[in-house]
Amino acid sequence: MDKKRSLDTICIQGGWQPKNGEPRVLPVYQSTTFKYETSEQMGRLFDLEEDGYFYTRLANPTNDAVAKKICDLEGGIAAMLTSSGQAANFYAVFNICSAGDHVISAATIYGGTSNLFTVTMKKMGIDVTLVDPDAPEEELEKAFRPNTKAVFGETIANPALVVLDIEKFARLAHKHGVPLIVDNTFATPINCRPFEWGADIVTHSTTKYMDGHAMCVGGCIVDSGNFDWEAHKEKFPGLTTPDESYHGIIYTQRFGKAAYITKATAQIMRDLGSIQSPQNAFLLNIGLETLHLRMPRHCENALKVASFLQNREDVAWVNYPGLKGDKYYDLAQKYMPTGTCGVISFGLKGGRKAAEVFMDKLKLAAIVTHVADARTSVLHPASHTHRQLNDEQLKEAGVDPAMIRFSVGIENADDIIEDIRQALED
Repeated sequence: MDKKRSLDTICIQGGWQPKNGEPRVLPVYQSTTFKYETSEQMGRLFDLEEDGYFYTRLANPTNDAVAKKICDLEGGIAAMLTSSGQAANFYAVFNICSAGDHVISAATIYGGTSNLFTVTMKKMGIDVTLVDPDAPEEELEKAFRPNTKAVFGETIANPALVVLDIEKFARLAHKHGVPLIVDNTFATPINCRPFEWGADIVTHSTTKYMDGHAMCVGGCIVDSGNFDWEAHKEKFPGLTTPDESYHGIIYTQRFGKAAYITKATAQIMRDLGSIQSPQNAFLLNIGLETLHLRMPRHCENALKVASFLQNREDVAWVNYPGLKGDKYYDLAQKYMPTGTCGVISFGLKGGRKAAEVFMDKLKLAAIVTHVADARTSVLHPASHTHRQLNDEQLKEAGVDPAMIRFSVGIENADDIIEDIRQALED
């Protein structure tokens, strides 16, 4: 689709462009395999000599159409779907890292991603240094090593709601010849397009706002096509030297700007297989068709709820980057001037116990292990998503042990506020 078209139009019509007589609505290609007339044709596909579908673990028309839509929304060159946001973040890093390599990551990232980086990937021989995203550049500079291969952060951290200074991190990453990978799940491309600020690769947990209905777990990786792998070829041999598992193909030479996603698909997905099912991709596409309508409502409602909480005597603090006076308000205005997300974090003066009592009294908002969908939900990160972290690690991740993560849905804002009021007072 023409990238000059608005995000609103891409949400609805991007990705699937039916030809004469084809279905108007994206079909589900619910097939594991695809038929060819000759052995030679199939051989060319396996050698990556031509495009085509032969096995859904590697590529599927439904998945590709949805990946293309997300790619267009982000302004990228190529994209691939994964089975979850966790898989997307793992593949995005593992595609360019191997044992003995090093990654720098903002410390405030989602607890599951932090565990992936500091525990699981550590077992694979990949070392990850967590840094304070608010630290000055000269301090962050000290984290880089000769074997650093990537820098990672979240546009809006889950659940700390720290806004990443994308330009600062991109500047540092590029100074050291490595790409900046940004998880854009909370902001979505409706509110922020990290490529426009220097990021090189974007990931998503499509499970959240993109799906919007809490129906399907999924993820996506989008490549901007802007990072010059060949200019730093000694750092990225997986892309710039022959891949013997594909007859010696050199991805950067064969596929140019599509090298990164081609390798992620043809090699990483081939071997690890965390694909998104075509049925889930179909349902994700339905969610994407209203993303441009839902995000403004999430942000509008969240600002009303944050303002209400800010004026309560029994509320100790409120974090919401869209709220004037918030620590990250100015950064949010720079990178996300039309809105941030629908997630708020706050603490009660009664501490951790008061948080648990409050949550149990809610009637409209549901206690669920989820965030960022149409229905208002609530979670206590220290007891749930970040349960594996001790108090010191929680603080490093920007998570107060008493923090309540409140995901404001697209219901009537007055009803959401009334639910909070009664839970605080009754």
